[in-house]
Amino acid sequence: MEFRFETAYDQKGLTAMARALRKTLRKKRSRRSHIFGWCLVALAVLLIAAGRLLDEPWMFRDTLNCAVIVILIAILFTEDSVNAFFAKKKMLPGTSLAKCVFREESYTSTTEAAATEFHYETVQQVCETEDYFVLLLGRQHGQIYDKATLSSGTVEEFRTFITEKTGKPIAYIK
Repeated sequence: MEFRFETAYDQKGLTAMARALRKTLRKKRSRRSHIFGWCLVALAVLLIAAGRLLDEPWMFRDTLNCAVIVILIAILFTEDSVNAFFAKKKMLPGTSLAKCVFREESYTSTTEAAATEFHYETVQQVCETEDYFVLLLGRQHGQIYDKATLSSGTVEEFRTFITEKTGKPIAYIK
């Protein structure tokens, strides 16, 4: 059986890939980063509150603490989109549209820049979101496949196929 995808590596797709990485292969590191971020927010709030309790005048330092709070909270809640934005900036020219063909022995991804053959053994994690299948090849690398562009088969058939070929269960990401 052969499956074909044509996927645009846009903000939406890269955000789905970033979320899949954060919730699977980067889970421990992400948890530590979130704890550190929320501790910094709490510290900044405490510094501002201490100044108010001591009746100190509002200082530039307090304004900076407020800015740090706002920026950290925004990043903590939009982490996947921020990661996708920077991933998009790092992409090589000609790699924003990929056509992929999955065959029995391997799969081939073709962009304007290159054609690359991958073996199923290199896949560390298989994830599925509402719109994409995500194959994670490492903590920094992944591939997305848009379900809407699947041809030569159905989503259910591809699920069965990719699970069998990689030997990995599919992690469903919300």
